[in-house]
Parts: sequence; structure tokens; C-alpha cells
Amino acid sequence: MNYYIIAGEASGDLHASNLMKELKVLDDSAHFRCWGGDLMKMQGAHLVKHYRELAFMGFTEVVMNLKTILNNIDFCKKDILEHKPDVLILVDYPGFNLRIAEFAKQNNFKVFYYISPQVWAWKQSRVHKIKKIVDKMFVILPFEKEFYQRFNYDVDFVGHPLIDAVASYQNISCKLNVDTDKPIIALLPGSRKQEIKTMLPLMLSMVGRYKDYCFVIAGAPSQNKEFYQEFINGTDVELVFNQTYQLLQRARVALVTSGTATLETALFGVPEVVCYKGGAISYAIARQLVKVDYISLVNLIMGKEIVKELIQNQLNEINLKTELDKLLQPDTRNFMISNYAELKLKLGGAGASKKAAGLMMEYLKK
Repeated sequence: MNYYIIAGEASGDLHASNLMKELKVLDDSAHFRCWGGDLMKMQGAHLVKHYRELAFMGFTEVVMNLKTILNNIDFCKKDILEHKPDVLILVDYPGFNLRIAEFAKQNNFKVFYYISPQVWAWKQSRVHKIKKIVDKMFVILPFEKEFYQRFNYDVDFVGHPLIDAVASYQNISCKLNVDTDKPIIALLPGSRKQEIKTMLPLMLSMVGRYKDYCFVIAGAPSQNKEFYQEFINGTDVELVFNQTYQLLQRARVALVTSGTATLETALFGVPEVVCYKGGAISYAIARQLVKVDYISLVNLIMGKEIVKELIQNQLNEINLKTELDKLLQPDTRNFMISNYAELKLKLGGAGASKKAAGLMMEYLKK
């Protein structure tokens, strides 16, 4: 069977690659044509475009790169028509993927969506359109099934694939390329240049205040070492690439930019502070649109504040140090870690990729 899969970010590349791995178990003749990353390519996909060419963050950046985005959409439509897949599998990345879903449906292609757009957070009216253009939706957050039911749309909750990704890593022994006997404070400033430029200097401002700790930056695979050196500039800090999980396994605490990494950090049992600061225009627009109480997946899933979120003007050196001090105290650590155990239960346990692949095959056979 011919699968056309579109993932536009590093996290989508990870989850799509694990889904592909399970689809290959069920379909000996599986052939994949993809927009994604290196992990999908390692599963045997023909990679049409890398997500590095697709990642535009925030209202302002999207407007500035609108021509490139529209050209990519046009190219994708033509590519789908040319290769005529048996099914189109869209992975998150809604700004791009919902446009492609509408086009695919108009041209009678079967459309599956794995990892729902966050329509529960903003633009809930998009559900009406999703019902028309997506044949089957596979969701990974427990509250999403109930959300869609409010719109009379039956979706499949398959559990969160990060549980498997983290568990499979914890079963192997990988050494972190950092030579230190000090406890480690992990810095996860994000994957896009725009967010790294904002978050990393603030995170690095903590280094001189904690002499008994080793600070380690998780470098994004989409960026190069030289980009980070501009910010490090003699600061006593380590930088590693492609070792985020090794780092989290060793870390005592972490400072994490809002996104999937907040959940990964929690699944490794690492107490964290969640950081977010966007452009003034983008943030003002987002505040008008977003309909959720929290920005981190940990707090959203738990329905209460488990990890501290420092957002916009709250994200400053004084507050960052205050929260970091708390993380290093036993009471705060124990509170977070005990809640992380409950978080895993809410996420549905192991086997998300396998379950999603199995359901997809069932629907395709029908």
C-alpha cells in the first residue's frame, strides 16, 4: 500500500517514524512518501521535503514567509496528484495539513489525521470543517475524545506515543557526552531559531548563580553548533546534539520551552519550569484566541498546575531563579514526581503507535 505522510516538525518526525515502523509490521508492501525528517527517512521513506524547510513560528514570521508557505502547499498538492497514494496520513502541523486535507478530500483521497490539531485550544469552529475533510482522526490526549464528541464526531484515542519513545530509550544504555560529576541542570530552549534566540539568553542567565551544578543545553538537530555559540560566548555551559533523552535521564531539574519537550521532561521524571515568551503582536493575538488555562501539556492533561509556567513578562531572571530554587528543594521535587506518575496513567499507557497503526489498517481494509 502507498502511504503519503506529512509531518512538519521534529516531534512529528518522531511520532510518524514510529507509526511507520508499526505499519510495516502489518503491511509487507508498505511504501512511504513523506514530508518530515531524518527519522522518517530511516524508516525507508522517500523524503520529499525536510521539516527544516517548513518551520515558521508565530503570526509575524508566517506573514513574512507567506510566499514560501503557499509555494510549498502548491507543490505538495501537485505531488499528491502525481503519486496517487492509497491514504494520506497527516501528523499534527495544522496550518499546512488542514489545507492539504481539504484538497485531498476534494480529489477523493482517503485522509487520516494522527495527532489532532489543538482545536480545543483555539478556533474550535474548525471541528466542523475537520468532520468534512478527515475520514478518521486519531488523538493522543485523553480529553480530546470527549471534546470531539461535543461536536458529534467520533475519534479514536490511541494513547500518547511519547510513552513508548521514552520507555524504549530507558531500556537501553546510552552515555551522555558530558564529563562532569556535578548534578545537571538541563536547558531545553526549543527547536526553532526564533524561540531559541528568546529563551536561551534568559536560561543562560542562571549559570553563574549555581556554581555547584553543570548546565547542559539540548541543541536542536535542525540548528548548528555555531548558532548556539553566539549565545554561549564563554559561558560555562555544555552543548550536546541528538542527546536530549540522555540529558533528561541524567538531569536533576530542567528549564524547558513550552512544547512537546515539557511532556518528555515529565515522562523522564525531571522537575521542570516551563518557559514561554513570544513576540508582542503574536502573543496579543494568541491571548484573544486561546481558550485553555495552561500552556504546558503536563498541566493541560492533569487539569491543574503541576509545573510552574513563566509566560511572557513573568519570564525574567528573578522569577526564573525563584522557581529554580524551588525545584531543588525536596518538597517541590516530590510533589512533581508523584504527579508525573498519575500523568502517565492518564495518557493511556504503552502502545500508542501500534494501536494507531492497527486501527488504520482496519479502516483501510474496510
